[in-house]
Amino acid sequence: MGKLNLGAIQLRLGINLSVDNNSKFTALLDSPDQNAFGIKTDTTIISGDNITIKVKKLLAGYEGTIVQGDSLINGKWTQGGQTFDLNIKKMLAPVVLKRPQEPKPPFPYKSEEVTFLNEKANIELAGTLTIPEGKGPFPAVVMVTGSGQQNRDEALMGHKPFLVIADYLTRNGIAVLRYDDRGTAKSKGVFATSTTFDFADDAEAGLTWLKKQPLIDEKHLGIAGHSEGGLIAPIIASRNKNVNFIILLAGPGISGIEILMAQTELISQKSGIKPEIIQESLKLNKELYDTVIKEKDNEMAKLVLRKIMVDGIINSKSITDAQKTAQLNSIDASISQLTSPWFRTFLQLDPKPYLLKTKCPVLALNGTKDVQVPFKEDLDAIDKYLKLAGNKNYTIMKIEGVNHLFQHADTGLPSEYGNIEETFAPEALKAMSDFILKLK
Repeated sequence: MGKLNLGAIQLRLGINLSVDNNSKFTALLDSPDQNAFGIKTDTTIISGDNITIKVKKLLAGYEGTIVQGDSLINGKWTQGGQTFDLNIKKMLAPVVLKRPQEPKPPFPYKSEEVTFLNEKANIELAGTLTIPEGKGPFPAVVMVTGSGQQNRDEALMGHKPFLVIADYLTRNGIAVLRYDDRGTAKSKGVFATSTTFDFADDAEAGLTWLKKQPLIDEKHLGIAGHSEGGLIAPIIASRNKNVNFIILLAGPGISGIEILMAQTELISQKSGIKPEIIQESLKLNKELYDTVIKEKDNEMAKLVLRKIMVDGIINSKSITDAQKTAQLNSIDASISQLTSPWFRTFLQLDPKPYLLKTKCPVLALNGTKDVQVPFKEDLDAIDKYLKLAGNKNYTIMKIEGVNHLFQHADTGLPSEYGNIEETFAPEALKAMSDFILKLK
């Protein structure tokens, strides 16, 4: 087991080696922080003190040298054109993630696999509906995940926040629908070319479906979104009168470009990066983002972005020659991300017009150690726009000491997410439940 240092995030990577009767080696990979175990590899060769492992589907591989008997391997992990140091130590036992909040069956409520249709896009989405025991009707909420491809549990870094939230709310008398993002797990559709507005249509389809289900109180129906999901919630609430309440879990109150700039600065500062290097990075990012916003033609944008990035990397005084080579090798991947439909949309998306049209009750929660969505600027903006909207029933709440995933944290950096045993702060769970139940 070793750690990949990806900057703001550190991921543990384990290699399980075995040998058969014909002296043929096999390796299975574990990525505990991504809740992925037993990943099959294509090639495992051990020759003398050298080990080579290749994984075609990940476009990845490991080259290492065995030292100290067989207790340590020093090497490098390569993936997607980037190379990272990966030194691994022999473990006495496999890593077992401790997640004390993760619920285990039997559950004191009904849980059923469901599907619903986004008629606008003709996409079938799959999820889980949990309903409290009893006659009902019950208040209900649709859970909407944050950015990136997520399943119904919003599984990331070895945690399942939406599973924990759904279990808590349902035990407290609230029905919950959580679903796989389009193109993920059991949901159909294509994720890669979709935007925030497409995901909003998916969530709205879930709300429409949930409203028609037996035991659901159709006058007490809402949306709870985390991160990008907290932007989707007011988008839907601003246009759909069937939304009776929304919960914003670190949901943006400022524009995408403002969030990305603040995120870079906060994470860099907390990571101990020198101020002059941070400013160099911010200047480069601003130039890249402005280019994406200004240049609508993708091919032209890619040419301009490439020149900016190459010049920035070559002229940088803050990175080594080896780092420059690695960054130059990953330019194509970075440009594809910057010009993707989702990124183009998010960069310019401002929650202001949607919050100004949100009249239903709102609960906005942010952690004071959130380095991905800065809590003060965020909550101040949400407060300002809801006030201007004439919304008389909203609650703004900062939760001390919790990060973007609502875990009690030390620095709040993403590198801590997988190492923290807590999945979701109890006070945040209680705030959600109390808010929904008081609306009855």
